[in-house]
Amino acid sequence: MEETDREAVATAVQRVAGMLQRPDQLDKVEQYRRREARKKASVEARLKAAIQSQLDGVRTGLSQLHNALGDVKDIQRSLGDVSKDWRQSINTIENLKDVKDAVVQHSQLAAAVENLKNIFSVPEIVQEAHGLIEQAELLQAHRKLMDLECSRDDLMYEQYRMDVKNTHDMNLIRNYFGEVQNLSEELAKQLWMVLQRSLLTVRRDPTMVVSVVRIIEREEKIDRRMLDRKKQTGFIPPGRPKKWKEKMFEVLERTVSTRIEGSQSDTRESDKMWLVRLLEITRKYVQDDLIVIKNLMIQCFPPNYDILNKFFTLYHKALSVRIEELASEDLEANEIVSLLTWVLNTYKSAEMMGHPELTTEMDVDSMGPLLPKEVVDQLLSKYIQIFTSNITGWLRKALETDKKDWKKDTEPEADQDGYYQTTLPAIVFQVALWNVNKLNLQCKNVMYREEAIAYKEDHMRDRQHPQCYVQYMIAIINNCQTFK
Repeated sequence: MEETDREAVATAVQRVAGMLQRPDQLDKVEQYRRREARKKASVEARLKAAIQSQLDGVRTGLSQLHNALGDVKDIQRSLGDVSKDWRQSINTIENLKDVKDAVVQHSQLAAAVENLKNIFSVPEIVQEAHGLIEQAELLQAHRKLMDLECSRDDLMYEQYRMDVKNTHDMNLIRNYFGEVQNLSEELAKQLWMVLQRSLLTVRRDPTMVVSVVRIIEREEKIDRRMLDRKKQTGFIPPGRPKKWKEKMFEVLERTVSTRIEGSQSDTRESDKMWLVRLLEITRKYVQDDLIVIKNLMIQCFPPNYDILNKFFTLYHKALSVRIEELASEDLEANEIVSLLTWVLNTYKSAEMMGHPELTTEMDVDSMGPLLPKEVVDQLLSKYIQIFTSNITGWLRKALETDKKDWKKDTEPEADQDGYYQTTLPAIVFQVALWNVNKLNLQCKNVMYREEAIAYKEDHMRDRQHPQCYVQYMIAIINNCQTFK
């Protein structure tokens, strides 16, 4: 405080010295004094207001702390009362255990009474359900199956609630309803059989396919309900979840694969056109199947199944596997051409997947390639090898024939202008037209040059033979001009 006072006095001295530097400023001393007095009063007023605000805040805080202390004491007293009441009620809770057991037993007995009719009629209902399955009354058979499963599951759930560790009674219920599981499996077999024949069934009786889908939808709802209860209680009935919807798509996938594989020709050894016939049969089957699915099958499934898109995917996958198997076989050159033409052109054309009735529902271009690019490249490479080998062999035979003519005692034939020429160019051009638009004659020219040189050397060793050497050499030169 002393240091502060000294600093204040020093500051005041400086300010006064600054105000009274000239004699004429002495007349304004009173004015200066009043101005400084006003400033001092203003500062003191602000200081008092700040101190008062701080004091009010402290007073409010103390009041709130006092109230909080009172609330804490009240809560402490209430907790003490609760603890006292809890200790006093422990004995009462122990006495209610018998009541709790009685409630659980009552719930179990109530479930038994509610399902009493089904309990006593299990063998009869099972037999009726088997009869309905044989008569293809699948919806009614499934209704009886659901009633039996509901009775079994309710009884097992109540037993589970009463005593989780009582496996004896749980097994007793399971064994009594043992035929129910067999009934479920038998019904499932019928469902899969209908789905395997669905492309034929939907033409005659689409309601059969609709019934199968409705049964699968019911089972899916029950699966979801049982899984939700398992999360809450830990209990799930035997055989759940059945996942029949998942199995349905597995059956459809196997059915499509079997249908694609079933079109295989058995006459490969005796029929050189076996691959062409096989691909045409496959094209017809796939196109007809997808049109039936688009016009009839799609109406038997809920929209969320997106069944047309799924069938497109299944057929594309099955065809890809089958075509890749064919590509791995020992195919001849013409068979490779047939396979690649079918894969690269026919498959997405209007004759197959691009049919007008199908493109309205599916974007054919969105489907990937039927064969991987590396497989296509391998087939092309194999074709080039076979083709080159065949052409080389064929031309060699033609050259051998031409060489025999060189040793004849008669002159070679002349063209329309009288120039000597053999039939070799015409034969080569015929081969070229049969096979490709442009034929690389490098291999042929090399062989022809080698044979012409050998022909000359043989003549030089014995100029008497052949007699028409000059004429045939002229024909060879003319042939080369023609090749060029």
